[in-house]
Amino acid sequence: MARAPHGANVPPKIIVKKIYIEGHGGHHGGAWKVAYADFVTAMMAFFLLLWLLGATTEKQRKGIADYFAPTLLDTRSLGVGGGGLFGGESVLSQNKLGPNAGQTTMQSIALPVAGQGGAKNGTGDKGSLNNQALAAEDRQNFETMRRKVLSEIAKSPKLARLSSHVRFVPTQDGMRIDLVDDADYSMFAIGTTALDPQASELIGMIAETIRSSANPIMIRGHTDAVPYGDPRAMNNWMLSSGRAEATRRRLLQGGTPEQRFERIEGVADREPLITDSPTDPRNRRVAITLLYRRGSFRS
Repeated sequence: MARAPHGANVPPKIIVKKIYIEGHGGHHGGAWKVAYADFVTAMMAFFLLLWLLGATTEKQRKGIADYFAPTLLDTRSLGVGGGGLFGGESVLSQNKLGPNAGQTTMQSIALPVAGQGGAKNGTGDKGSLNNQALAAEDRQNFETMRRKVLSEIAKSPKLARLSSHVRFVPTQDGMRIDLVDDADYSMFAIGTTALDPQASELIGMIAETIRSSANPIMIRGHTDAVPYGDPRAMNNWMLSSGRAEATRRRLLQGGTPEQRFERIEGVADREPLITDSPTDPRNRRVAITLLYRRGSFRS
């Protein structure tokens, strides 16, 4: 019999070691690593998308979208834009054809030659030169109309005294004809929309002069700053609008086609001719503007 250690009557310790041998199904517990890698990849793609949205312009984002879903050109087969996502260029690059634009098969279509158009560039129905030609023709017609009106005024003894009350002012909208009052004469009876007989004859003569043209017409009434006693019953807004309408009716009576009137308005005393004296009688006036004809579009 073995003796217990240290002379104590204690049985010895027995250690049992068990060894397990794994079978062929051992490494299946690592599938979560693949799922985690997919998750990290998706998150990286998401943050890359956020960066692209914040670091690019609308046109650049459109180019990136067309790369993945082209709607106009097959960029790979045509050689436009390079072979990568940005065609070898920075996100901020202004080059629309990639680093080797001169070698693309689309060079003759996509690259401008000398930056100029053809011989008739801008002269089509929607061309800016066509609009310029219309404006030049209108300016010539305005000058012819101005001379004719002044000539008719000079030939008439009744209208000759009104020559100082008629002003022709070229503006960016067209030719404006101002019929201006002064301290000695008023185109309308004071405080009313009734035309003075001589002023009515003058407007009738203007109607005969402009009725054959094709320019749209704008009429704007102006007053001085002298207030009414009871603005609820009558005020300068109503007076200026009424005088503009009375002028329109006289032009219509003189043969001006109805469809040519584009705008009829009254601005009261808000646009004085004599700015440092709002009550000056010269602020009372009616402006008849022959507007430039429009082309197919306005620039």
